[in-house]
Amino acid sequence: MFPEPFMIWRNPIKEKLERKDMLARRSCISIPEFYVGSVLRVNLSNFHQPEKTSSFVGLCIQRDECGLRAAFTLRNVIDNLGVEIKLELYDPRLLKIEVLRLERRLDPHLRYLRDAPPEYSTFPMDMKPDINRSDEVPINRIKVKLNPRPWTEKWHTMELKGVDESIEDLITNKWKARRDHNRKPWEKYDLMKTYRQVKINFFVQTQIL
Repeated sequence: MFPEPFMIWRNPIKEKLERKDMLARRSCISIPEFYVGSVLRVNLSNFHQPEKTSSFVGLCIQRDECGLRAAFTLRNVIDNLGVEIKLELYDPRLLKIEVLRLERRLDPHLRYLRDAPPEYSTFPMDMKPDINRSDEVPINRIKVKLNPRPWTEKWHTMELKGVDESIEDLITNKWKARRDHNRKPWEKYDLMKTYRQVKINFFVQTQIL
């Protein structure tokens, strides 16, 4: 239920109405705790299937948007083909979200798995839940080795902690120089930027809790 990160898009009436709809939706379906790097199974309403439902197991590689538009993307490799499905968290078609493995990764997204070997994204469709007995969410510190170029995005410019250092051998010196020139090391000290992205005022908290 994080607020809109861009201040010019904020509207208190819109956000209040959205929170009302979100809480109403949460009364119909249990939305568990999960992060980028968690393995999920989702059950969807699908009138094309004889049972009128379908399920998908995949690794959460991204969570984006906010409010009613909050969405997450699951990835799996099926028959040597990468398959991704993007779902809205408050989609009425969602019947159940089950966390099979609760863990975090080192990066805010795992889109670079699209350019990595399939073993990093392969999970059995009948995977059993891996219950975490600890109170803390484990962090998977695996380093992913990327395939040679071409890539779908410029991963070498994103300061990714979960990508193996061998990525430096896959780019030219010209690319390295351009990356170093465009870096913005001061952004990690921008407190107002962080504040605008994660701030939830007391009035909003009283409506949620």
